[in-house]
Amino acid sequence: MTSFRAQLAEQRWDDHRYYHHSLVNQSLHFVSACTFLTAYALLFVDAAVASLLAWGVAMTSRQAGHFFFEPKGYDHKNHATHEHKEEIKVGYNLARKVVLMSLWALVPVTLFLEPTLFGMLPAPADGWQTTLRRVGTAWLFLGAGAIVFRSLQLFIQRDVETGLVWATKIVTDPFNDFRMYKSAPGRLLRGERFDDPDAVAHG
Repeated sequence: MTSFRAQLAEQRWDDHRYYHHSLVNQSLHFVSACTFLTAYALLFVDAAVASLLAWGVAMTSRQAGHFFFEPKGYDHKNHATHEHKEEIKVGYNLARKVVLMSLWALVPVTLFLEPTLFGMLPAPADGWQTTLRRVGTAWLFLGAGAIVFRSLQLFIQRDVETGLVWATKIVTDPFNDFRMYKSAPGRLLRGERFDDPDAVAHG
């Protein structure tokens, strides 16, 4: 258990120090954390709505932070290039995220164009509302599948414990992100842009 906790702390710290320099990114992660925590509570009430909230707001905000606001230049603080950080990323690096988010976008497009999923589902009784709930349900399975898939990859590429630690980190990230990044929006409003302005080269 000590090793598990140590690995969890290490994965969390590496994730923060390598991939969260931008205060815009941190602020979006705070928004994402608040939304995910709300979705977690809703999960026991209405899983489809919880999934729509989680994917539609929480995931899009946090991934926008990584794709559009996190610097891609040399990380002077950690002495690492962007390419190196992408290579050593335990979870979903940007290349893997492109695949994941493409699947995410494909789900509603498919269901709105083919509400019966090519005859595999009954026609929606109340039109778009049923289709929207089906999107939420599909996104829920996509999220669970993405965690299981990457965990299994890590079981093979590294070891079982690394995969289990990563899965635990992902599920508990909203709690950790809320704690770590709650001050980021205030710092951003005060005119700061980076956690450590001298740490990264932009580009």
